[in-house]
Amino acid sequence: MSFTPNPQAAPAFDANAQDLRWMQLIKGGDTEALRALIETHQRRIIGTVAKMLGDDSDAEDIAQQVFIRLWKSAGRYEPTAKFTTWLFKITRNLVFNELRRRKRHPATSLDRPLDPNEPVRTLQTADPNVKAPDTALLDDEMQAAIQRAIDELPETQRMAIVLRRYEDVSYEEIGEILDLSVPAVKSVLFRARTELREKLKQYLDA
Repeated sequence: MSFTPNPQAAPAFDANAQDLRWMQLIKGGDTEALRALIETHQRRIIGTVAKMLGDDSDAEDIAQQVFIRLWKSAGRYEPTAKFTTWLFKITRNLVFNELRRRKRHPATSLDRPLDPNEPVRTLQTADPNVKAPDTALLDDEMQAAIQRAIDELPETQRMAIVLRRYEDVSYEEIGEILDLSVPAVKSVLFRARTELREKLKQYLDA
């Protein structure tokens, strides 16, 4: 039985229940349920991958791998935690693998090396309120500086700050995603924020 997904129809607090219903259908091989789940979560996954890698060159490919792995693992999935926790864990594993691959083979990246002075492309929805050119330029420069500073963080700190800052994930969920206790998550975020403040000092002072 197929259906047309409407993620906005259910209250926000019921989103996890909807994810679990889709996963039950996916376990039975329902590709329509898989399509609905992908449409619901792909933007968050692509955005997280892009921010973790510092560019969007491979973000869609890795996001596709996330959902392929979800499809292949659906039969073994047990809802012991929030669905998005499990989804972000898959994302974490694939992103960390890609970051390590890039360290080993920096010249083999699918995109050209990043110019540290070049604004970083980010996956964000267009703002309907058009800004003045000077304001837009300053915003782009600030976002590029923030992304470069995040890129220089260790991968665990980077993942924690991306999940907390951009996805508003709770400390408890970040802990489950990164296999850390809540106090450890807070410590990781404290160190990451301290380092980011230092790297962005010239912008913050301004």
